[in-house]
This record gives sequence, structure tokens and C-alpha cells, in this order.
Amino acid sequence: MDPTVLNVAIAGLVTALATGLGALPLLLRRRIGGRALGVANGIAAGLMLAASFSLMVEGNEIGVSRTVLGMILGLGAIALGQRLLKDREEFHVGNLRGADARRALLIVGVMTLHSFAEGIGVGVAFGGEGQLGPFITLAIAIHNIPEGLAIALVMVPRGSSITAAGGWSIVSSLPQPLLAVPAFLFVMLFQPVLPVGLGLAAGAMIWMVLAELLPEANEAAGPQLTALTTTLALALMMAFQRLALPDV
Repeated sequence: MDPTVLNVAIAGLVTALATGLGALPLLLRRRIGGRALGVANGIAAGLMLAASFSLMVEGNEIGVSRTVLGMILGLGAIALGQRLLKDREEFHVGNLRGADARRALLIVGVMTLHSFAEGIGVGVAFGGEGQLGPFITLAIAIHNIPEGLAIALVMVPRGSSITAAGGWSIVSSLPQPLLAVPAFLFVMLFQPVLPVGLGLAAGAMIWMVLAELLPEANEAAGPQLTALTTTLALALMMAFQRLALPDV
């Protein structure tokens, strides 16, 4: 794939559309009860923790201090968003209302923050030396699928349709094609802020896991089952990323 504006835009769009595939496994089981909801939250938590670890490692390789700064900004941003939405019981996202809608919006917001960093990563990869662009695009597209699953696992058990969950998953990844082209055209400008974006996404995801997903999972499924599902999901996500693209 030659490093042209059109190809970079296509690469960003491919990574965004891949996120929507994460909702497909829930076609096998549309209705999820209380205990299963806790398990779903635990799986989503594990997937998000694995993704955040990968982001921190990647950011630290570029700049530790900027990654830490991004994590602090991410924690602050998502905590502020949660506070602003906390008392808005009339709030709704599609057919979700109240606390369910707030939690759905938070995870979509967290994944959107994540997508900003990924979009910059795609553009910088195409604008840099070597042929990293296609490999980075493939890597991001692959790990976007379980991230879409994490969104679906939060939305579908609360009453959202699988189509809507898949749509919101894609929406959360739209910053990837939107930022990939500017990052490609102005690579020297965007490259220094990449670790900040990676850290910001990691911090926001960690907050979401610890403040929202795990407490609800513990309440619905119990701490032992939650710990088991979260740990297994984390391990499988990291193994999946490594086995799928060992050289990226």
C-alpha cells in the first residue's frame, strides 16, 4: 500500500469498520440475565485492561513522561464526564435510559478517546520511514474487534440492539480515519503528541474498568467469578494480539 492520502484514509476507515465486528459474537446469545451481565462486564473489563496495558507500553517506548501526562489527563477527563452525567436520570442513548445510558455513553467516550491515538498512530506510521503503515493498520484493525466486543458487552445486556451496539462501536472509531490523514500530512507535528494520546486513552480505560465495570460485575456475579472472567479475558486478549501479529 503506497503512502498516499487516499490510501491512508482507506486504512483509517478499515480500522474503524473493524470495530463493528466485535458485536457479532453476541448474535449467539441476545438475552443476558443478571449473573451473565456480571460476567459480561468482567470480560469487557479484561479486554479494556489488556488494551490499556498495550497502550502504556507503546507510549512508554516513545516518551514515558508524556505517556504519564496523558494518563492523568485521561483520568481527569473521564471522571469529569462521569460527574456531569451522574445525576441526569432522563439521559438516554438509543433505547437505553438513566444509569444504563450513562454507562454506555462513558464506554463509547472512552473508546473514542482511544481512537484519537490510534488514528494518529496510523497516519504517523504511513508518514514515517519504512513500510510500517499497512502493518500498523492491520494491527489496529485486529485489536479493534475485541474492543468493539467490549462496547457490545456493556450495551447489549442492558437492552441495546446488536445493530445499535455495532453502530456505536464504529462511531467510537471514527476519529481514526479523521485523524489518520492529518497525522500523515503533518507527521512531524503529530508524532510528539502520540504518547500523550496513548496515555490519555489508557488512563480513561483504567478508570472505566475500576469505577464502573468491576464494581457492577462484583455485585452481579460475585468477586470470585468476576476475577476469573476478567483475568481470563485479559490474558486471552494479550495472547490474541501477540499471536495475530507477532512482529508488529
